[in-house]
Amino acid sequence: MQLVIVSFFYQPEPNDIKIHLLAKEMVARGHTVTTITTFPNYPSGKIYDGYKQRLWRKEVQDGVRIFRVPLYPNHTRSGIKRALSYSSFMLTAATLGLMRCGHADVIWVYHPPLTTGMAGVWMSFMRRAPFVLDIQDMWPETLKATGMLNNERILRWIGRVANWIYRRASALTVNAPGMKTNIIAKGIAEDKIFVMPNWADERIYMPKPRDVAIGEKYGLINKFNIMFAGNMGLVQALDKVIEAAELLHELPDVQLVMIGDGLEYDNLRNMVIERGLTNVIFLGRHPASAMPDFFAWADGLLITLTDDPLYAMTIPSKTQSYLACGRPIICAVAGDGANVIELAGAGLTCPPENPQALADAIRHLYALSPEERDMMGARGRQAYLEQFQQTIIVDRYEQVFLKVMKKRKNA
Repeated sequence: MQLVIVSFFYQPEPNDIKIHLLAKEMVARGHTVTTITTFPNYPSGKIYDGYKQRLWRKEVQDGVRIFRVPLYPNHTRSGIKRALSYSSFMLTAATLGLMRCGHADVIWVYHPPLTTGMAGVWMSFMRRAPFVLDIQDMWPETLKATGMLNNERILRWIGRVANWIYRRASALTVNAPGMKTNIIAKGIAEDKIFVMPNWADERIYMPKPRDVAIGEKYGLINKFNIMFAGNMGLVQALDKVIEAAELLHELPDVQLVMIGDGLEYDNLRNMVIERGLTNVIFLGRHPASAMPDFFAWADGLLITLTDDPLYAMTIPSKTQSYLACGRPIICAVAGDGANVIELAGAGLTCPPENPQALADAIRHLYALSPEERDMMGARGRQAYLEQFQQTIIVDRYEQVFLKVMKKRKNA
């Protein structure tokens, strides 16, 4: 099978968790894979050192042919500039990328942004090949929930464009059952929608023993550590987590450990200072490769998002990484994310944006014995191996690719 991947994001960008891993695995299974992508620029919007934009650049990584095409790079909160960035890649992928990709049996398109799906429609038509749209974010719902766009007329127009793309895709893959339900409600046939959960980078995320040097360096020893790792933006609702920490004054050995950065980082630090809290520490940003060593010191790993219907139909991406590391989880997210934790018995759940409920969940976890908490972590690790392991999910992707290819050839 000749598989062409079209993606706005790709390694070495840090948010490419699965695209290259899927491409690499498909090559290992005997398929030919070509990726059309951008010159790496996320999250700064500046082209990485070692790269310079030109009409195209060819690379080969792990047997995957990669063609990079130019774009207007921008990742600011300006809706206009972001739209220009997304549209520029849509045009260069659909022209320069189409020229370079050669024959395609299947075109797999990674969304967001939605404009990449528009390129997929055109490339599918020109190559007479089926295309599969991989939906990681629901548009326009995500644009509205994050505050990126609030104009209802434009949001409705984007919704119509999304439905137009959905109908022209041979198959849709989504990362959570709630997303499938949402798309079916928009009139899309159920039999073309497949739930494909994301997986963790298994080269990195695995259980680790506690490294005393790390515990000493970062003040984690003799503490009950509730740990959050990742982006600190508005949608993470971390101000409510700080409020929960303030309610835990009767447990002096409990501390909230914040790893990462983001738009709300300074605001959160100021909030802690203004309230005089001593049970919240910020460790800054660290590479993904260091996370399992930090997670080993976590008595509970925290997942939290705002209370929005959009996030009830998703499984937050850090869920799989947490499960793979085998530590207990506190999930302050509604819907599909909470269901994963509850069904696995991997931790505790509570309503989102509810400081009192979160504080009570932390107290509950604190009251358990270390053996009970270790069992939670072990159940989470087992759930990861049975439901989210890379080989399992790639098997399912491969089956979808072969199915749509066969259907097109028999048409």
